[in-house]
Amino acid sequence: MEYEEVKKLLRQQVIDNIDLSRDMEDVEIQELIDRCILNEARRYRLSLDEKTRMSREIFYSIRRLDILEELTEDPSVTEIMINGPDNIFIERAGRIIRWEKNFESKDKLDDIIQQIVAACNRTVNESSPIVDARLRGGERVNVVLAPVALNGPIVTIRRFPDKPISMDDLMRFGAISDEVVTFLKSLVEAKYNIIISGGTGSGKTTFLNALSNFIPKDERLITIEDSAELQILGVENLVRLETRNANVEGCKEITIRDLIKSSLRMRPDRIIVGEVRGGEALDMISAMNTGHDGSLSTGHANSARDMLSRLETMILMAMDLPLSAIRGQLSSGIDIIVHLGRLRDKSRKVLQVAEVLGMENDEIQLNMLYEFQEEGEENGRIKGRLVSKGQLKSDIKLRAAGK
Repeated sequence: MEYEEVKKLLRQQVIDNIDLSRDMEDVEIQELIDRCILNEARRYRLSLDEKTRMSREIFYSIRRLDILEELTEDPSVTEIMINGPDNIFIERAGRIIRWEKNFESKDKLDDIIQQIVAACNRTVNESSPIVDARLRGGERVNVVLAPVALNGPIVTIRRFPDKPISMDDLMRFGAISDEVVTFLKSLVEAKYNIIISGGTGSGKTTFLNALSNFIPKDERLITIEDSAELQILGVENLVRLETRNANVEGCKEITIRDLIKSSLRMRPDRIIVGEVRGGEALDMISAMNTGHDGSLSTGHANSARDMLSRLETMILMAMDLPLSAIRGQLSSGIDIIVHLGRLRDKSRKVLQVAEVLGMENDEIQLNMLYEFQEEGEENGRIKGRLVSKGQLKSDIKLRAAGK
């Protein structure tokens, strides 16, 4: 009998022996699995390696994420892409490859999806087929079901390193220079409002995490996210807020906008919004303009200049305001934009650091402080450096902080 057939039989045997009258601990389930395997090992001629592997796989299928558990425990895997039960792709070292395993059925994949979203108090079904969630380790999960997804349930899992990447790590990877790190550290400590922009997969959340480590540890910090991803260390007075979807039980939706408004009454020293992608941009900029200096956020854009245009569009989605008024709010609220990019060699780097100045001829003025310049390629890797383009013009906050 084939290995997979034996595993299926033993798995069913374990399920039949689970005591449904109480909540069995993981240890008890593992003992039950091992007992069933040992009892049948001789009949099916299982080797020691096969017994060990089967024990792990059966436990994962009952109490964890089935075949996905192996991937979520592999630190080299940064992204998991599931296109239905038979097509799984993973990203390693910036390269996407097809994984050799698949789910035993669509029903099994559906069970895993419901297990993931239920753990976050989220709901996903045909009437509400799109949801964002997270795994117990903090990994970000996006799920899209039929009728929106035509080729089966689509699950995308973004993994983050077990140990948050620091600025020292980013310097070692060549993503940023020590000169720019020192400069940004002084700006964070002096409470400059900073927006981190970039495309999908450019490392915005990772960079925000690293930048947040420069925040003084005695401050009260409030983080606001769609799905909690930030891993801020060392700050004791930390409040973490997460949005909630409406559900069939009558729970009202709680949006990023709701959380920003509520956070203003929590006496924050700083507010960190994981990502702005809609009308919440108006509330975030309002907070930056009402004394909540030192706030940080991220957003999708193709350049520092494009980030301002994107924010204008987001605010117009929330409220019908004159464009000149919106630009006035942006220019007075945002101090610095750090733009990240993913280059053709798959490396992630800081490409621009720009200062947001005032208005001139109804246009927001930018002062480019640093810009990445390519200097050729070596062994398929892009060589280059961040070049200083100008001096910081608004040093009021630096002087107020004694810098």
